[in-house]
Amino acid sequence: MVASSVLGFPRIGANREVKKAVEAYWGGKITADQLTQAAADVKKTNWTSVKAKGVDFVPSGEFSLYDHVLDHSAAFNVVPKRYVNQGLSALDVYFAMGRGRQADGVDVPASEMKKWFDSNYHFVVPEFSEETDFKLNFNKAVEEFKEAQALGVETRPVVLGPISFLVLGKAGKDAKPGFQPLSLLPKLLPVYKQLLADLKTAGADWVQIDEPVLVLDKAAGYEKEFASAYAELSPVAPKIMLTTYFGRLDTNLTYVAKLPIAGLHIDLDRAPGQLDEVIAAVKPTSIVLSLGLVSGRNVWKTDFQAAIKLGQKAVDALGQDRVIVATSSSLLHTPVTLESEKKLTPEQKDWFSFALEKAAEVSVLAKVLSGSQDAEVAKAVEANKESIAKRREFEHTSDDAVRKRVAAITPEMLNRKSPFAVRQEIQKKHMSLPKFPTTTIGSFPQTKEIRQARAKFTKGEITEAEYEDFLKKEIESVVRFQERVGLDLLVHGEPERNDMVQYFGEQLNGFVFTQNGWVQSYGSRYVRPPIIVSDVSRPGPITVKWSAYAQSVTKLPMKGMLTGPVTILNWSFPRADVSRELQSRQLALALRDEVIDLEKAGIQAIQVDEPAIREGLPLRRADWDNYLTWAVDSFKLSTAGVTDALQTHSHFCYSDFDDIFPSIQRLDADVISIEASKSDMKLLNTFKQYGYSNQIGPGVYDIHSPRVPGDQEIRDRLQSMLAILPDGLLFVNPDCGLKTRGWKETEASLTNLVSAARWARQTYV
Repeated sequence: MVASSVLGFPRIGANREVKKAVEAYWGGKITADQLTQAAADVKKTNWTSVKAKGVDFVPSGEFSLYDHVLDHSAAFNVVPKRYVNQGLSALDVYFAMGRGRQADGVDVPASEMKKWFDSNYHFVVPEFSEETDFKLNFNKAVEEFKEAQALGVETRPVVLGPISFLVLGKAGKDAKPGFQPLSLLPKLLPVYKQLLADLKTAGADWVQIDEPVLVLDKAAGYEKEFASAYAELSPVAPKIMLTTYFGRLDTNLTYVAKLPIAGLHIDLDRAPGQLDEVIAAVKPTSIVLSLGLVSGRNVWKTDFQAAIKLGQKAVDALGQDRVIVATSSSLLHTPVTLESEKKLTPEQKDWFSFALEKAAEVSVLAKVLSGSQDAEVAKAVEANKESIAKRREFEHTSDDAVRKRVAAITPEMLNRKSPFAVRQEIQKKHMSLPKFPTTTIGSFPQTKEIRQARAKFTKGEITEAEYEDFLKKEIESVVRFQERVGLDLLVHGEPERNDMVQYFGEQLNGFVFTQNGWVQSYGSRYVRPPIIVSDVSRPGPITVKWSAYAQSVTKLPMKGMLTGPVTILNWSFPRADVSRELQSRQLALALRDEVIDLEKAGIQAIQVDEPAIREGLPLRRADWDNYLTWAVDSFKLSTAGVTDALQTHSHFCYSDFDDIFPSIQRLDADVISIEASKSDMKLLNTFKQYGYSNQIGPGVYDIHSPRVPGDQEIRDRLQSMLAILPDGLLFVNPDCGLKTRGWKETEASLTNLVSAARWARQTYV
């Protein structure tokens, strides 16, 4: 029989119960025991719901209150010294690592975050050194296995693999020069052996060990480490399902097929072309092949006929008992269930499949491939066939005007009128900014009052005029605040925006939206990605009214704020029937019109944020050039239609630029701002190495933490920056937008930022 499997399930709760509980704990409104109970309730619902859909391998151990990699670090005692001996409970140490802490005499910054491969999920980066003392502080895999077992649910525990854990980490500040985390593998393996042996003793038949680094080029150099690690782990562990996702194994397959593992999972959603070579590699072995046929990264209903065709190929080659139908990756990246969606039309709802529906899909597909004659299974297959046919019929329609406009794009449309050096001189005279100009990344705190007003307007409890009057008062208040604090280049604060992607999608043709389609981005920060369903166009101005109003109430220059085409694409659920390149170009043309209209309205600077441009980079280097060409061209298309006097900005966060720096230069933004405070300024050396000549604003403090940086702390950061960057190019700004922060900490932080910038003007004359 072909079995079914889900690799992981959203841990947020159908109604964001985990977010509410975690934030209540942070606010001192509930106890640690109450938080634990809230988590237990969500885990119970997850396990029983997935089991009820007929899934054979239900995951456990992948639930998290903040981040699964952070969980792993806490469990394996990978806790940086700055968090130790602070008088905090284990739970509070855990949260301090994730978000920092500044209370009760404790002042520690958060750990660095990075994007989880090419997704919008952020993980907390483990820090290693020669002194790292691995030990098992707790065995989460065993605890949750037993917790589910007590509820009558047999699960397959999920564990992050040892190679991926080390490779995804970084050398801590106490590590010696040249230290490589992977060198710690011999010290780490005994703790893994203890964890896995305990799982086996607890009665686990299988364990899912995630090794996603196997889809990266760099894994070609890890053959020795994988061979030695799994030779040690396999004898003491339950049957190992070695799990890869988000890409193809490629040449790494050669050594993976030789590992002493019981099963291998591959992603056939992102890399369907690898199936034949994987079948050939595992056929002479006894390895069970888990097929990622149901997407863990998108929300479109699975085409059963196409999935069955791939699955049947594996069954024919290996037999039913050696095949498992699975989600391509954890369903962490999808909303919980369509059952919560009441406003999608019946036609739209029929297109989609969220996490719980995907669990049902893997169950049905496994039964079909097992030769089931069950009438309910046949009914589900026929219903799927009808749904896919209707969607394909809809996809055949297109907006001819949009398609013709894309076809008419010329190379000249991608370039500014003059090179940066010329533009910079014009902008200096036009904007009259001081040396080390201060600004923010765009958003200001989204207060309870703002959210309540938006909700009232959405429900029809206040009129459009009343809502707009409220927004204007909020905008003027933010402008006056910035003037009072002493910022140089202002923003309007974005009170009208629910989300930096959703807001734009709501103003564009071609998108649909969910009521409850929340997905975790990091910690308690959830987003509700829009869904691109058809050709994209701009029916009218989006932000012009608000930026123009903000400019009208101040004499200081105002910066318009837009989300870039690549980020809107990457942070939405994209269409599956046309290329990402086409969708990106359509978005770029819509934003180009908005940029031109903003300049006409008197806005002197416009920031087009592209925090996701690095995130969208393909995982294999061989695939980079094509992506970088159309991604950079899309940004340039959106920003190049203005005069030389208009100062263009862009923002990037959690990005490793080393390998793609020529593409960052090719963007030709007048000013770029980057996350720098949590990455120890290491990015700046890349800018120096490549001789970056445009203006740059490395973030001087971390906005993802409530912690307030001191004036001297920011001065020290500026000194470090100015040791690398020319002083005439430096902007002073936070790491990211201030939407999630409170006003008290925002005022304190920005006051210190402005003070440090003024000190720099006096010091670096």
